[in-house]
Amino acid sequence: MTARIIDGKSVARKLRGEYQGRVRRLVASHGLQPGLAVILVGSNPASRLYVSNKVRACEEVGIRSERIELPGDVAESTLLAEIDRLNADPTVHGVLVQLPLPPHIAMPRVLERISADKDVDGFHLYNVGGLLTGSTVFPPCTPYGVQKLLEHERVEIAGRNVVVVGASNIVGKPTAMMLMQKDATVCICHKLTRDLAIFTLLADILVVAAGVPNLIVPQMVKTGAVVIDVGINRLPDGRIVGDVDFEGVKEKASLISPVPGGVGPMTVTMLLYNTLRSAERSVGVHHGDDAALDGA
Repeated sequence: MTARIIDGKSVARKLRGEYQGRVRRLVASHGLQPGLAVILVGSNPASRLYVSNKVRACEEVGIRSERIELPGDVAESTLLAEIDRLNADPTVHGVLVQLPLPPHIAMPRVLERISADKDVDGFHLYNVGGLLTGSTVFPPCTPYGVQKLLEHERVEIAGRNVVVVGASNIVGKPTAMMLMQKDATVCICHKLTRDLAIFTLLADILVVAAGVPNLIVPQMVKTGAVVIDVGINRLPDGRIVGDVDFEGVKEKASLISPVPGGVGPMTVTMLLYNTLRSAERSVGVHHGDDAALDGA
């Protein structure tokens, strides 16, 4: 068996085309252009690249973007005041603070300061708590991208055994909660899990987000499993690889996402979706694919 490779770039391109159409309709019918504000603190090269990618993606679908750069030694009170300004600006529908933040700034305080109605990253306590009840306003972008990939590939989730390797607040835990809402039986493994293979071999759907290069090898994967690799790791030789031994596991899985080109393009795409959806919600526009997220 050789797995079919999930083309995240293609799926993201298709979704962005749909969102571009929704943006145009929103502008035509309500005179409203969705707006995203991104705050970058300091000069971390990776963060600058991520912010540039997000700004470029906004331009692609017609979302107005505002990039706010603050020095690395900025006072926390100044950052919070900037968030307050954006929360009060009716032309801004999404507010995002690029992580990580300098150590002198309390990340929880910053994330909770963003209005839950503009929290397009999905990190506010209100949205995180909503994952437990299926009524979150904005799902976190990477987990939502994983769900969208599975939906696009018509992978049955209900009743399947899902194993999530990695228990971060940004990816692992919310992914587990979202797939549990889809009636999967979910197990979360983490760095202290003993005999990891015992769990991964049970997975019909294996989602790996541990940040460890080639952690998952073929003998740890059930034949025919769907494997979603969220990991992004740079090796000493400069190569970018995931958490899964791609070449080995693709000979055993039925579907597998590559790194790069799998989940990565979906993360930014779901940020665009959340921003668009925030703008639509502000004027009472709803779509069928929003029903579950609205708690309907």
